Amino acid sequence: MANEENEFDEYTAALAAELDKIQSGRVYMVIDNVTKDRTLDMARALSARDNRFVTIWAPENRNIVHAYLRGYREALANGHDIIIEMDAGLSHDPRAIPMFLRVLNEGNECAFGSRFINGGSIYKSNFKRTFLSKIGTYMSTVLLGTTMHDMTSGYQGFHANVVAEFMAYPLKSTAHFYQTELRYLLRKKRFAEIPIHYRAPSPSVSENAIKNSLSTLWYYFKLRLAGKAALIE
Repeated sequence: MANEENEFDEYTAALAAELDKIQSGRVYMVIDNVTKDRTLDMARALSARDNRFVTIWAPENRNIVHAYLRGYREALANGHDIIIEMDAGLSHDPRAIPMFLRVLNEGNECAFGSRFINGGSIYKSNFKRTFLSKIGTYMSTVLLGTTMHDMTSGYQGFHANVVAEFMAYPLKSTAHFYQTELRYLLRKKRFAEIPIHYRAPSPSVSENAIKNSLSTLWYYFKLRLAGKAALIE
């Protein structure tokens, strides 16, 4: 979570409704120094009245990947069998959670949200964000030989053993390419893509994030050329 004050109540209410439906689950809300509004205070207040919502204050985070991995560490430490990663602020619709659970309970090791398959979409997004999302998938297909329809979405779920495997892997990404790197490394796992509706929260992507994406893509492309394609089996 980062600067979610305006949509905090709507988002967490939608999450609570899904937890009520499945009668299970816990939400780990990772918040760090990127947040400048009342998000942390609101999260702590929610945790105090509903123990299904756990506030994780992580000022040591240095980038967005650290935030994702902190959430995974918390989920692993608390013994959850299935772990779903999602962005806050209604970028990812909580109503898709039952689809992720169904796919993961049907023999798949990974469930990947996709905006580019039948039933998926991007809305309230400008051209730049949509273009970067699509070009990331296209470049991964061409340079890394992947076959997924969406390589840049951050709405995804895994069995705990898969999370433990990639948590032990030395990931190269420090920004948004993390999603692509993870899907590339897990491409041989049993997976299914799930149609999701994604609302882009911001029109901007930093120059450093783009540079890190290109350098990480080039790293794995060189490994593939050398016949040493990376893989988490």
